[in-house]
Amino acid sequence: MTNANSHYLLRNLIAMLLVLWCTGTWAQTRIGGLLFSNEARYSEALTGFKDALHKAGYTEANTYFVIENAQGNKAKAVELVKKLSADKLDLIFTVGTSATAAVSRTVVDVPVVFSVVYDPVAAGIAKSWTSSDNNTTGISTQLPMSQLMDVLKRLVPVKKLAVLYTPGEKNSEAALADLQKIQDAYQIKMVPVRLTSADEVQHLLPTVLQVVDAVYVTGSNLVDSQLALIADLTAKAKIPTITHLEDLVERGVLIGVCADSYAQGQDAGAKAIKILKGAKPSSLSIDKPKTSMILLNMQTAQKGKFAISDDFIKTVTRKIE
Repeated sequence: MTNANSHYLLRNLIAMLLVLWCTGTWAQTRIGGLLFSNEARYSEALTGFKDALHKAGYTEANTYFVIENAQGNKAKAVELVKKLSADKLDLIFTVGTSATAAVSRTVVDVPVVFSVVYDPVAAGIAKSWTSSDNNTTGISTQLPMSQLMDVLKRLVPVKKLAVLYTPGEKNSEAALADLQKIQDAYQIKMVPVRLTSADEVQHLLPTVLQVVDAVYVTGSNLVDSQLALIADLTAKAKIPTITHLEDLVERGVLIGVCADSYAQGQDAGAKAIKILKGAKPSSLSIDKPKTSMILLNMQTAQKGKFAISDDFIKTVTRKIE
């Protein structure tokens, strides 16, 4: 073999090795991710998750990351799960109830760590909060609804609370159920507002706003897609809105009592690290937020001309200007 041929083969071999390395074929750890949509809280959770892994030494230099996004489409989520299943991953990180449910129904032999899931037990993802009894574990966004009602009642007297939800979306249904459990204790009548299409938001909400004192915005994908309209209609009607989701306040809901999405991603990352070091997902309890924060959208407050006391503002963690 001539020197020229030897050099040619060597260059090709080096190129092939680089391709194998860059595509993760020889990487020590392979981690997949599935976000259900582009909602800000999902992206923040992913950033927190990856930052936690990077800090622990799992970087792009030694770890293959493949992150997929279903763009809010359940059918696409199913297809992406098939793709991830074929990728021989060591762990899958899921963000959102719909993404997590899609993965947990199909993937049973790869550890799954989730974040931004309201109630994984009600959604059928886990058997209990102490142990999933399967290959999943993670972090929930669920805060006690009593915290939210305490904050809301400090802001405005509430006798009737409309709850915007979408049937079939487990996180949305679970939030409604949790509110209904405390309505007697708080002497607040919960008024479920069933929304299944954008047209229903336009036609139902103005009528609902005539008979309620406030509106609770759950995390349904339909509600999220129509949030600008919901925020506009409620502000014009001078009806305050509240949610447990940080990014919905940033986009127009008046008040939020929320978990920090980035911190949730970091906490999920901590669980992932334990699993990558040998722990079984079922041995790690599913955690609820350790702390909460109160958010106030000042633009919505001004638009709706809501009277917000100085004492209330002193309790606010962050104002959205």
